[in-house]
Amino acid sequence: MHASDIAVSLPTVTADDPVTKAVRLMALGRMPGLIVVDGQGRPASVLPGTQVLRLAVPGAYQEDPALCRTIDEAHADVFWGELGERTVGDCLPRHPVTPATVRMEATLLEVAALMARLRSPIVAVVGRDGVLAGAITLERLLTSLALAPDD
Repeated sequence: MHASDIAVSLPTVTADDPVTKAVRLMALGRMPGLIVVDGQGRPASVLPGTQVLRLAVPGAYQEDPALCRTIDEAHADVFWGELGERTVGDCLPRHPVTPATVRMEATLLEVAALMARLRSPIVAVVGRDGVLAGAITLERLLTSLALAPDD
C-alpha cells in the first residue's frame, strides 16, 4: 500500500488564519493536528495537536503553572477565545521546522517511520509538485496496518 491509498482530505489553515479558527477546526474535526499551507497549497508546517494548543495558551501560563491557579474557573474555560487577532503565523516558530511530508508513492513503513521520528500524529501527502494531496493521521495509519492482510 502507498500513502496515496490511505490519504484523506482534511481542513487546513494558513499563516494568516486566526488561532481561534485553528483550534476550532482541530476540535470540531477531531483532528490530531493541523497542516499549515502556503498560498500555493504546499505544506509549510505540520502542527501536532499539542503545538496547536501551545498557540492558544498564553506563554506566561505555559511558563508559570502557578499563574493558572489565579484565574477563576469561568475564565479558565474560555481563555483560548480571548486571543484577539493573533494569527497562526504569529505563533509559528521563527525558524520553521521541515513539515512532516511524504510523496504519494511512499510506503506505509515510510509514513510510520516519519511519524515516529518527528513525533507527529499527522503527515501531509504531497504530489510531485509539492502541493498537498491529502493527509494521513496516526489513527488512519494504524487502522490500515491492523487491517492489512497477513501474507
